[in-house]
Amino acid sequence: MPNLVAKFRELGFEFTKAGPNIEIVDRRHDIILEVDAFLENGDKVMAVEVKTKPSIDDINGHGERMEKLRAYADLHDDRRAYLGAVAGVVFSESEKIYALKKGFYVIEPSGDTFNIIEPKGAYKVRKW
Repeated sequence: MPNLVAKFRELGFEFTKAGPNIEIVDRRHDIILEVDAFLENGDKVMAVEVKTKPSIDDINGHGERMEKLRAYADLHDDRRAYLGAVAGVVFSESEKIYALKKGFYVIEPSGDTFNIIEPKGAYKVRKW
């Protein structure tokens, strides 16, 4: 988790709080979800989905999770921008491009550490 915060700092994010395995259960509004890594500050939240080998279904599922997170935030008057990232040990090129097209940051291993690829150019960061 500390390395994740530091890596996002290199991209200009200053997350002041980070935690693994955040669970939200709001049965009244039918919002039940789990986020593998949750980073936040006063302006932004980064929800990270971690998979060994992310698939298109995993990426779409994270998009659905982000929609639920946004709905939950709205119910609690949380106006921060919600951003998403998909982390994987093994990313195929097609899944990596798909995640970037969907507006997610992509986190992949690089040697002893990892890199974060930001959607840019033809791909835009999506804010929920």
